[in-house]
Amino acid sequence: MKNRKKLFIQSAFLLCIIIGAIIIVGHQRPAPYKHDTGFVFGTVYNITYQSNTSLKKDIEAELSKVDFSLSPFNAQSVISKINRNEDVVADSMFADVFTMAQKISGETGGAFDITVAPLVNAWGFGFKHDTEPTPQAIDSLRQLIGYEKVTLDNGKVKKADKRIMLDCSAIAKGYACDVVAGYLRSKGIDNFMVEIGGEIVTCGINENRLPWRIGVTKPVDDSLNTKQELQTILNVTNKAMATSGNYRNFYYKNGRKYAHTIDPKTGRPVQHNILSATVLADSCATADAYATAFMVMGLDRARAILDRHPGLMAYFIYSDKNGKNAVWFSPSLKDKLYGTQTVTEKGK
Repeated sequence: MKNRKKLFIQSAFLLCIIIGAIIIVGHQRPAPYKHDTGFVFGTVYNITYQSNTSLKKDIEAELSKVDFSLSPFNAQSVISKINRNEDVVADSMFADVFTMAQKISGETGGAFDITVAPLVNAWGFGFKHDTEPTPQAIDSLRQLIGYEKVTLDNGKVKKADKRIMLDCSAIAKGYACDVVAGYLRSKGIDNFMVEIGGEIVTCGINENRLPWRIGVTKPVDDSLNTKQELQTILNVTNKAMATSGNYRNFYYKNGRKYAHTIDPKTGRPVQHNILSATVLADSCATADAYATAFMVMGLDRARAILDRHPGLMAYFIYSDKNGKNAVWFSPSLKDKLYGTQTVTEKGK
């Protein structure tokens, strides 16, 4: 009887050791990487993160909050109600984006401007599609453009003219990336990549235990988004990245190309030499807005802005004086480049 009792105790002890070992090994085994994809803001999102459980439902709930606040395609969104001059109090997301947009507008001399919506729509790139505007129509619409003509006071947008409309499309996708990244961090997730329509936030390492590598596409006319030839690859970790270019969102009419980036000052599609502007920053909303602003400003003015903001890094593909593609990038990007460029003029 004593031998049986002793054997039972030994067996129970051994079983506890085995269970403990299984638990320890289970905790030591790294969590797998989840890959979620879907549609939001009229584009595709791809989110990769290291987690034992799927967070897709919660991630999409966060994206819905952004959509309900900032999407002009959502008739019930805060921004849509503001554009219809309804009595609405802006939520915290709209307030965050509005404040950030106004600051960047001031720093870029109005090259970035969320009041440009009427002109974007008039040229057929917004949430309304009209015929090509006449010079008289452009001059008339320009009277409604200007970031200094709108303010936010106690949660309510005040307009100098009720016909002024807001469009945060050039910053909202980046902001949505920041929102999702913030949610993932709040769940203790250290390794992830959030990508929405080409705007990206990364953190930690990928599933191959390497830094995140993000490609910069060559600026070849590709309105159907079928060509993915890369100009270079950037090692991007714990940074946000956004790219703006006129090689995808454009149309031809009467043999002339019309690009989607509208200069708020002239009221017309930009004709500067930058073909593609990729910006790295601490927040994706910031990178998104500056990428758009740099497309409007052109190479020289964009470089002047970068000199004043060392926290920003940029990679520009532009057309040189001979009409050939050339590259300029911030000196601080040198160590992040992976791959080769065609014609390269490094930052000075």
